[in-house]
Amino acid sequence: MKKIVAILFLAMLSANSYSQQKPKLVVGIVVDQMRQEYLYRFDSKFSEGGFKRLVGSGYMLKNAHYNYVPTYTGPGHASIYSGTTPAVHGIIGNDWWDKNAKKSVNCVEDERYKAVGNPEGNGDVSPWRLLSTTITDELKLFTQKRAKVIGISMKDRGAVLPAGHMANAAYWYDSKTGKFISSTYYLNALPSWVDSFNSQKLADNYLNQTWNTLLPIAQYTESGPDESPYERKLQGAKAVFPYNLKDLRKANGDYELLVNSAMGDDLLTEFAKATLNGEQLGKDNDTDFLTISYSTPDYIGHGTGPNSVEVEDTYLRLDRNIEDLLKKLDQEVGKGEYVVFLTADHAVADVPQSLKDIKIPAGNFPVANVEAGLNDHLQKYFPGKKVIERMSNDQVFLNQELFAGDPKSSGIDLLIATELITNYLQATDGVAQVYPKAIVKQGSYSEGGTKGMIIRGYNFKRSGDIIYQLEPGWITGGSPQGTTHGSSYTYDTHVPILFYGAGIKKGSSSQYHTITDIAPTLSVLLQIKFPSGCTGQPVSEMLD
Repeated sequence: MKKIVAILFLAMLSANSYSQQKPKLVVGIVVDQMRQEYLYRFDSKFSEGGFKRLVGSGYMLKNAHYNYVPTYTGPGHASIYSGTTPAVHGIIGNDWWDKNAKKSVNCVEDERYKAVGNPEGNGDVSPWRLLSTTITDELKLFTQKRAKVIGISMKDRGAVLPAGHMANAAYWYDSKTGKFISSTYYLNALPSWVDSFNSQKLADNYLNQTWNTLLPIAQYTESGPDESPYERKLQGAKAVFPYNLKDLRKANGDYELLVNSAMGDDLLTEFAKATLNGEQLGKDNDTDFLTISYSTPDYIGHGTGPNSVEVEDTYLRLDRNIEDLLKKLDQEVGKGEYVVFLTADHAVADVPQSLKDIKIPAGNFPVANVEAGLNDHLQKYFPGKKVIERMSNDQVFLNQELFAGDPKSSGIDLLIATELITNYLQATDGVAQVYPKAIVKQGSYSEGGTKGMIIRGYNFKRSGDIIYQLEPGWITGGSPQGTTHGSSYTYDTHVPILFYGAGIKKGSSSQYHTITDIAPTLSVLLQIKFPSGCTGQPVSEMLD
């Protein structure tokens, strides 16, 4: 009898020990527009407590990629947290042409809800267009809604999509007031701690400062010259340091200027720390989840490109912000009591003009001119008829009503129009490959190459009728300054994935992993169900 009791006692201890392995808090950090190579290029100037702490004491996936196109912010955040791709979760872009409503829609737009915190703010949002659950949803379901889930970002989509359908709240920066706001989808009034934070007017404090380089500018040898012909300029300023933000506010949208300076990350970090205290995250027996999306690197990266001093300085300052945040987590939650993962929603292309000037193939794809030329071409075969409804996100949406008459004749006309458009685009400078919808239907979700990435990014209810892929180095847009992202090429797909904290062993892996592996890995760590549409796999070499 004593032996049986002893065995039961040991079993109970083992079970308790097993359950205690769960972290008190998970913090998901998404850096908007971060290349994996930034961790290497800027390493010598990072502090010991920021990125280096995550890399040296955590687990890094060195060969992590997006496995679909388009590589945009909305789909990226949705894929990270749902563990699947746009083919399943439905977020096919930041904005897309709604074939039923006949208008362009935003990925988090929802007219049923209003802003909370500023009646004029962009608060008519919700996650309703996200078709699958997220890891944050699954945590809420597992804990019978006891777990707290909060999403924060400078962008609404960066806060809303990671937080999922069941979040306690999501907050984002309001560029009209410099405050953080929310939506009536979550709550009817801001909590007192958010009002208290907003009352500090930190946005004004930052915008009354000068943005200068963190280190002496001569040390920024990992970047090109500060004065460069490839960078877009703020109104009333040269694209060189220092930036007197106070003098530039009026000409650059007042509070909108903050996200175009590294101080945008400072504000979000301060809000993250206030969120930890205000919501008392990680203070009870149920794991909580805080999602943080740093949007400022994307704004700056679009304007100045990945080789600018501005981008390097932004990441050196972000490194210090992460160090500050980790110290706060140590204090409030406890070392070894939380898990942090860090990744990016996409990477970025080099400025095409900068590549052309050193004889590397690249270019700018003038989509408006191409669409106009394509419409003129189609008039020869369909005179007086509007064949194309919209070109959006490297997709062509056909006017289906035009082909909705007699099934026999309209079917032939649709095939003819598709073939005409395909051939025209394939012959257009800068276009690499063109895929009609019928070709996508014939493919498999597990297919490799560009076609497989298109299939995994293609949602049959929402995506267009013809998809095209640009040549390497090409981007949509005609300006010789600035850059963007969205392609299937490695400069857009290769992003960092770092895990750190409770239950994470130290190390790294050069095995190929996809962004959709993050959510199921967290599911294993938290011992909860995978998200409903999950197609990724846990990172076994880190967990086993």
